[in-house]
Amino acid sequence: MNNMLAQYVTSQAYNNAWANHRLLKACAQLTQAEFQATRVSFFPTIQFTLNHILTCDWFYLDALERELRGEAPHADCYVFFEQDEPFSDCAALQAAQRASDLRLIAHCRSLCDADLARPVTILRDTPQVETRLRMLAHVFQHQIHHRGQVHAMLAGTRIAPPQLDEFYCAGEADERAQDFAELGWTEADVWGPR
Repeated sequence: MNNMLAQYVTSQAYNNAWANHRLLKACAQLTQAEFQATRVSFFPTIQFTLNHILTCDWFYLDALERELRGEAPHADCYVFFEQDEPFSDCAALQAAQRASDLRLIAHCRSLCDADLARPVTILRDTPQVETRLRMLAHVFQHQIHHRGQVHAMLAGTRIAPPQLDEFYCAGEADERAQDFAELGWTEADVWGPR
């Protein structure tokens, strides 16, 4: 298989989208009060934590997409954080996260292994320059970290947290079949050659 690293990065983008789908589907069963209730975690609510995942995705996706198009870095990269919580209800947040996840998948699917070494710049107070591979690895880890917090907060509600660790193994395809159908994916979309 050509571009094995790019294929792996793409599978990580699919995994993020799948995990977000499962987690947000569970969170959608909460009442608005439960969604906004103060809990113990880094961010004080499920709503705040899920919004943080999304706004950080926007921040990094903007830098990745600009570089790939040959555009200059965003002059005001902090614009994505003007609101800590741009979405107050789960349905709207779920739709926005889905759109962001599809952008990330499309971005990763467009890459070849050589693209992963390209530098990406974010104009923070001090410019941050990372390889595309490191920046994508950070995005994936960031999502995993905060999804885990939401998972733990959800455990303190009447809604059982969903299983999030059955993505990669071929023998677990049945565990993700319903979600893949809901997402409009096939196993070949995710795992097939590019």
